[in-house]
Amino acid sequence: MSSKDVILGRVRRALADVPADDTGTAHTAGYARAVDRDYLRAHGERTEEETVELLAENLADYRAIVHRTDAGGLAGLLGRLLADRGARSVLVPPGLPPHWLADAGPRRVEDLATSTPHELDEVDSVVTGCAVAIAETGTLVLNGGPDQGRRRITLVPDHHICVVRVPDQVVSSVPQALERLSPGRPLTWISGPSATSDIELDRVEGVHGPRTLEVVLTTGE
Repeated sequence: MSSKDVILGRVRRALADVPADDTGTAHTAGYARAVDRDYLRAHGERTEEETVELLAENLADYRAIVHRTDAGGLAGLLGRLLADRGARSVLVPPGLPPHWLADAGPRRVEDLATSTPHELDEVDSVVTGCAVAIAETGTLVLNGGPDQGRRRITLVPDHHICVVRVPDQVVSSVPQALERLSPGRPLTWISGPSATSDIELDRVEGVHGPRTLEVVLTTGE
C-alpha cells in the first residue's frame, strides 16, 4: 500500500458519516455540519487603530519596509520610493488608480500575458494594491484583481511596492481574511520579502520573489 492510499483511506474514514449527494461525494453543507469550527477567529479584541499598528509591527518583523501616508501624499511618496530605488522602469497593473503615480517618473511597463520571465526580470520595480492585509501574521494577500495584476509580476521583479488602504483592507486574523477571499481566485500570500535559510541558518533574500518589499499604508483612499 502506498502513502497515497493510506492518506486517501484516512480521508474516506473521516467522511464516512457525512451525507453524500447523488454523485457519491459529501455535501458541502453536510461537511460543514460535521466539522467543529468553534476556533478563535481572532486573538484578543483590538480597535481599528490597534489592528493597523499590529500589521505595521509584524510587517517590519518580516523585514518589509513600512511607510504611511494619506491620499494626498500617496503619489509623491511612491514617486520618491521609486526615485530612491533608482528605478528606470515600473510595472503597472491595468487597474492601478491613475492618480497613484505621477506622470513623471520611470518608464511604465504594462502587465501583458505575453511578457516573458526574462522581460519581467528586467523590470526594476512593480507597484500594486492588495486584496486584504492580515495584522496577526503580517501578511499581504493578492488575488489578481485589477490593481494587482497577474501573480508573476510580483514574483519576478526585485522590488515590490504594495499599497494597502487602511483601515478598510486590514483584518486581524487569517479566518477573517478568508471570509473576504474567493478560493477560485489566484491568491498570493506575502509575508515579507522572499527569503530562505540553508542548514546553517544563513538567510538569503530574493530566492523566489522580490528581495525588497515596501508596504505603503494609506488612509483616505
